[in-house]
Amino acid sequence: MNISKTTLAAAIGAVAVGAFLIWRATSPGDAAADHIDDVTVPELSAQAAYGEDLFKENCAACHGENAGGSEQGPPLIHRIYEPNHHGDQAFLIAATQGARAHHWQFGNMLPVDGITPRQVRDIVAYVREVQKANGVF
Repeated sequence: MNISKTTLAAAIGAVAVGAFLIWRATSPGDAAADHIDDVTVPELSAQAAYGEDLFKENCAACHGENAGGSEQGPPLIHRIYEPNHHGDQAFLIAATQGARAHHWQFGNMLPVDGITPRQVRDIVAYVREVQKANGVF
């Protein structure tokens, strides 16, 4: 089967454009547009309710009220942070060791001063329950 160079170039170009459009549709946009103002907070388990208080004290300044994001940090109620992409251990590492910017334009995340692994588990319980209530899981 002979395929002309023009046909091959057109096919490669179409695949490249399609790949770019898929990438753009599934990638976070600019920081200003990546906020969720209307986050549904379900009735929380006891652990998640405690985690909510810890989240407000340690995380909300950057990740926004109910993890909806802010000008300083991304929303955690986002498919990027679903368990299959960022598991619970990723939250622990980010909170205790910091994280290099790799999905968003907010810059690196510094470690949270004084946070314990137990507190992070409670915060993650809160985030996961809110994610589930908002269709992220």
